[in-house]
Amino acid sequence: MAAVWTLSGGARAVLLLCWFSSCHISVSAAGTFTRQLSVQLNPGWNSSSPPAGDLLHVRAVGNNDTLHFLFCSQGAPTLLLVHTDSASSSVQVNWTQFLSRNTSGGLQVEPESSVLSSAAVVFSRLLEYDDVNNTADPTSDLFPPYELRDFIWSRLQLSSPAALLCGTTPTFGNGSLCLQLSVFDLEGRDQSWPRLLHSANSSQLGVWLDGIPPRASHSRFLLELQVVGGASPVSSVDVRQSIDDEFTPSIFKVSQWVWSENGSADVLGFAQWKPVAYRRRRPALEDATPCRHSPPRPQSGVAAASGLVRAFFSEPQSVGLNVSFGLAGEPFYNSTGFLSWTLLVGVGSPPVDSFSPLVLTIMAVGLGTPMILLLLGGVCVCLHKGREAARTTYEPIN
Repeated sequence: MAAVWTLSGGARAVLLLCWFSSCHISVSAAGTFTRQLSVQLNPGWNSSSPPAGDLLHVRAVGNNDTLHFLFCSQGAPTLLLVHTDSASSSVQVNWTQFLSRNTSGGLQVEPESSVLSSAAVVFSRLLEYDDVNNTADPTSDLFPPYELRDFIWSRLQLSSPAALLCGTTPTFGNGSLCLQLSVFDLEGRDQSWPRLLHSANSSQLGVWLDGIPPRASHSRFLLELQVVGGASPVSSVDVRQSIDDEFTPSIFKVSQWVWSENGSADVLGFAQWKPVAYRRRRPALEDATPCRHSPPRPQSGVAAASGLVRAFFSEPQSVGLNVSFGLAGEPFYNSTGFLSWTLLVGVGSPPVDSFSPLVLTIMAVGLGTPMILLLLGGVCVCLHKGREAARTTYEPIN
């Protein structure tokens, strides 16, 4: 049976897809714009659970629009975002077509005329290479990739408002690749690094590699992502600089991968991340490791890899990139057997970090104090010259 939960009154739907139940996420209640969230597992399915994986639907209703977040583990894990201009739009699943994966139309958002934009993020492959020379160059010594569509994914077990998912292969032993999905009803940021700023128009995805047996003594990993949709191909990733690392210590950059309709200036959606990963579950500053991304390039075959993409898009266009973890001289994956990375996905323009009151105060003190000293010094010099001029002024004798 389909399970439904509704969260209201400033509550947040946090959908945790991971391998441990102690994930701790909290959000600041700083935002003013909120959405009404409801969570549904396998909408329209009448049995205990469908074969080959589950479908999770989060409906986020605004004042006059709706965001539909759909996460599916049939094939490669996929997050689909559909934005509509109706507060009453709904998701309809034809499970016969959806499970067959041989035609589009198995999943629709109705009314179809209300759809403003749609895009999917597919986690397609995990790659590993032997960095024996410690150069962090992933172009050589690559092992055969792990195709995530071939992973054995656990069922989504919902306990309001949480859901758990874990993926593994026969060669992983007790190791796993895991995902964490959070959907929010208002603006805020997590307490855990990298503390990305989110809004009611975004969701957060975390990726963990936990205990995966490395195939070399100097292993490093890459994760392949694909953005799928009917929009024009995404050509580049914009890297923004900042002077504020208050929330993500030692990281002064944010990477933004945005897409628009036919190359227009209007941004329909985005994927945003800080170029940092962490080597432990509860990271400290010394556990941070830099990451890089390759240029986005057109891809093919994504519909065969993702059941959700096949069901929703009739003619999907896909652009992919790799995110590589670790630079030359950084510890290898073997050092801890753990790696985590966080991605923000949403509609519209990406959230922009502004300077916090603490940073503004520090800037005011740092810049204002020298100005005050200069002004006081100038006043003192003027007064001193005035007194000197008064003593040397000639006064005639009557």
